[in-house]
Amino acid sequence: MLKFCELEGRFPDVLEEVPSAAVEYVAELVKVPAAVFAKYTLVGRTAEYHRKQIRKALGFRPSTVADEKALTAWLAAEVCPVELVEDRQREALLVECRTRKIEPPGPTRVEKVLVAAWGRWERAFCARTIERLGTVGRERLLALVAEGNDEGTALLAALKRDPGAVGLDALLMEILKLTSVRELALTDGLFADCSEKLVAAWRARAIKMYPSDFRDTSEDVRVTLLAVLCSSRQAEISDALVDLLIALVHKINARAERRVEKQLTAELRKVRGKEGILFKLAEAAVGKPDEVVRRALYPVVGEKTLRDLVAEAKANEKVFKAKVRTTLRSSYSSYYRQMLPPLLNTPGFQCNNTAYQPVMDAMKLLKKYADVDGKTRFYDAGDAVPMDGVVRKDWREAVVDDKSRVERIPYELCVLVALRDSVRRREIYVEGAARWKNPEDDLPGDFEATRTVHYAAIRQPLNPRAFIADLKKRMTGGLDGLSAALADGSAGGVKVTTRRGEPWITVPKLEPLAEPTGLQALKDEVVRRWGVLDLLDVLKNADFMTGFTDEFSSVAAY
Repeated sequence: MLKFCELEGRFPDVLEEVPSAAVEYVAELVKVPAAVFAKYTLVGRTAEYHRKQIRKALGFRPSTVADEKALTAWLAAEVCPVELVEDRQREALLVECRTRKIEPPGPTRVEKVLVAAWGRWERAFCARTIERLGTVGRERLLALVAEGNDEGTALLAALKRDPGAVGLDALLMEILKLTSVRELALTDGLFADCSEKLVAAWRARAIKMYPSDFRDTSEDVRVTLLAVLCSSRQAEISDALVDLLIALVHKINARAERRVEKQLTAELRKVRGKEGILFKLAEAAVGKPDEVVRRALYPVVGEKTLRDLVAEAKANEKVFKAKVRTTLRSSYSSYYRQMLPPLLNTPGFQCNNTAYQPVMDAMKLLKKYADVDGKTRFYDAGDAVPMDGVVRKDWREAVVDDKSRVERIPYELCVLVALRDSVRRREIYVEGAARWKNPEDDLPGDFEATRTVHYAAIRQPLNPRAFIADLKKRMTGGLDGLSAALADGSAGGVKVTTRRGEPWITVPKLEPLAEPTGLQALKDEVVRRWGVLDLLDVLKNADFMTGFTDEFSSVAAY
């Protein structure tokens, strides 16, 4: 009992809680049979007397009502904001009791302390959220679920809906949703000092609720649930909007390339024996220098063969890129260009790096011309049009004409590609987003003060030059190893080829792995016990046992 209380900070509720190995060890020390311990009773005058002696020896005391109130306040202030799992809250309570030299309350009293602490924290959390929202923000949120407010119900359903397939319609819909939720004007940093787990738990609770469910809760809880839902979805929609932008720009380019490839493949006919054809043409031209081409050359080679030769000569990389640019311009100007004005006005792109300022300046120029008639082909000569860092070299001839004028449509395409690349590198971020937020916000709050500790935790040097030198060394070693493997044929089928005139690394398909040794035995045993199982039956029985489908909710029910 003494050692158990010293280690656990409490007395056992039943004798079985005391490890048998500990009982045997102590029994051997005091020269008493271990079986005698089973006859000891945990209730009665003798047990109470022993507990008093143990408390006195260890400095513990029984808990009181005042202690329970103090523990409730401590849990509500220190544990509940960061820990949501009840078992871990209980563990933290027991540790705190041991630290305070207090014998924990009984199981029933512990449960009451946990419930009271969570209720106290929830009330404080709701009150703080409502205070930060202010009267106007509170009324706007309550109006979303007010009875008879069809617009609020539709907005709430739209906020819960995930974006569809990559396309212009999905992008415009996400922009509309983001604009709508921003009109609620939620306070910046509303939950900035709250645990991510806490916000995620309240969001998961709110995402499954219908307007009638919100109305069934108390007003404070209702406002807090709506605030968490709208704040979380605002950040998630911003992330989804960036994801759609990246995927859509890639889709526009990839679709144009595929279209041009298909067109060139249809036009291109490989002509064999070019050297012989060239010799025949030269012989015919020298033999009949005064004859017209149709009479002198066509009988020798043939008009169709010559046309195929011309088509093959034109189908080089330069022509391919030019055709891609033309196709891109056509599809963008006729369809995708309508996304530009809302895209420039809604997400809120920001940049902390001056090296990528040209992209930001280019976006300002596009925003300036957003309302200008699309028939205006060129920018004014007085406008500063950033080129370096925005327009790639292979696009310069398509963007700038022979009079040094910058054409709007190809320049807008270049800006979108540069924006996509900058966002993917996290050089440009989106204000209010979660994954695409300011990268400086990813750092811990005490990073500057405890930089050494954080660098030691990730095992990286403080000196950036040392980090770069080590990275270069490892990359060089890896490339040297690949080069040697390619040279001696030990690269496992990896080859360096070309694709559309550019270097291309080809990796062979992997052979299927061997089936695990025990898998077939497991399958045979399942068949032996239950026969052939229908997956729907498995799903149905799993639902009967766990009730997991109760967690599902459909926005289509609105």
